[in-house]
Amino acid sequence: MLTTAPKTTISMATILKPMRLGLTTLLLSITTAQAANFDQGEAVPSAPVVSHHSLRTHQGTLNYSAEVGRIAIRDVATGQAHGYMGYFAYRVPSKTPRPVLFVWNGGPGANSTTLQFEAAGPKIQHGQGLADNPETWLQYADLVFVDPIGTGFSRPTERRYASEFYGTVGDVASVTEFVRSWRLLHGAEQSPIYLAGESWGAGRAGSVGYALLKQGIPVAGLMLLSGGAGLHTEKVPAAEAAALKVVDLAHSAFYHGRLAKSVGSSIEAVEKAAKNWALSHYAPALANIASLSGNDKADIISGLSRFTGLPKSAIDKETLRISPRSYRSHLLPGKTLNTFDMRRTTALPELPNQAIDRYIRHDLAYVTSLPYWGLDGAKAGYAPNANYPQTPGQSWNYATAKLSATEVKAAIAKAIKDGGGPPKLGPPLPSVEEAKQLAPGLKVLVAAGSYDSLNSCTVNQALAKKWPGIAFRCYTGGHMFYLDKASRLAFNKDLAKLIKD
Repeated sequence: MLTTAPKTTISMATILKPMRLGLTTLLLSITTAQAANFDQGEAVPSAPVVSHHSLRTHQGTLNYSAEVGRIAIRDVATGQAHGYMGYFAYRVPSKTPRPVLFVWNGGPGANSTTLQFEAAGPKIQHGQGLADNPETWLQYADLVFVDPIGTGFSRPTERRYASEFYGTVGDVASVTEFVRSWRLLHGAEQSPIYLAGESWGAGRAGSVGYALLKQGIPVAGLMLLSGGAGLHTEKVPAAEAAALKVVDLAHSAFYHGRLAKSVGSSIEAVEKAAKNWALSHYAPALANIASLSGNDKADIISGLSRFTGLPKSAIDKETLRISPRSYRSHLLPGKTLNTFDMRRTTALPELPNQAIDRYIRHDLAYVTSLPYWGLDGAKAGYAPNANYPQTPGQSWNYATAKLSATEVKAAIAKAIKDGGGPPKLGPPLPSVEEAKQLAPGLKVLVAAGSYDSLNSCTVNQALAKKWPGIAFRCYTGGHMFYLDKASRLAFNKDLAKLIKD
């Protein structure tokens, strides 16, 4: 494990609005022995609890088992458990090994409930409750939803071990170990392994995939949702990539009626005009900004205002850049666009936490006194002297290398000012690009939503021309594009194709 110093402690709630968390309901049969074998929160968790269920999908009846448990993350030198990582595993009986898809959300510090109960799992949010999900990804692969340490029922075994998990380097190492261990403990060595992560979890998927391949564990494919492509080589020049983001902003400006009619009367026309201007005027200006005259800069600012809908006063006159935070704050007078879905100026709907909690503890019969972090209140459970621990996001160490205090402070300040994601502290960890070097046949699906302020569909389209071995898809929607049913169905088809091909 890398040594990272000084420790970077910044809440993602400061950089972004907090990631939403959530869950759902079902049960057909649980044996008396399984129901009695519950986890009381002791130092060594009891055996996983397995129950059996069925649901109707568009392809017919799907019978499956649901398993809830925790796996030890052990120090390889001593065998001592430094943490227990919880999971929900849904599996369909089969005479031949089925693919296994490991799924997690991001944060960092988010449990797996958002993807599980809004898109992928056998139960999905329905009003304030849960209902069978006929579009579940379980049709295509067995599903293992992972709660990293510090989320859900996952805990370090001692408080002093928390720092091992609450950081970018340790997070990748521990989730890699979880996948390795789960695979062995469940006799799934012959099953094709896929990894899917959303937002921060997309980067985790790329890096965990690389780490598994380095250990000699085959990985068949990666699904990166709303979290970038995990590519570090500059296939698209930096100035061009920055300029192309104007197309995404034009998309949102057109939605809110903030563009002049002369820009275009349809979204297709607007995107074409914005892209032509971005490539012919804006990208060259950014590439040679030091040589621009005052008049040159004024012309670029006028163009940016025309294609993004922002007033000229909201555009930085020196850098000629528009930060995500500035755009969200200035497009609509008196209102702020939602970070995750720029069609909205209000918060996204919350998951039905109480229904999800009942589903876990009663329908899936995982009986424990542990609070499920992300559903239960922050002050739930016993803490000596009321000394409740910080959440992983509040104490996260983003550094991937040793950095000076000045470097850390500057990176954090920039991340807060821009409002476009976590600070970049040190070189990126090996991810998709390095994984494909180890396994050229690795299948990769990169997905983004057209109204997400944290990702760029247009830059992804440019990358697609440079990386033919990776599937890039853009869906109508925000960060959680699957909340739009048409986009959820379209993504399901792309996911099924990736697994089946």
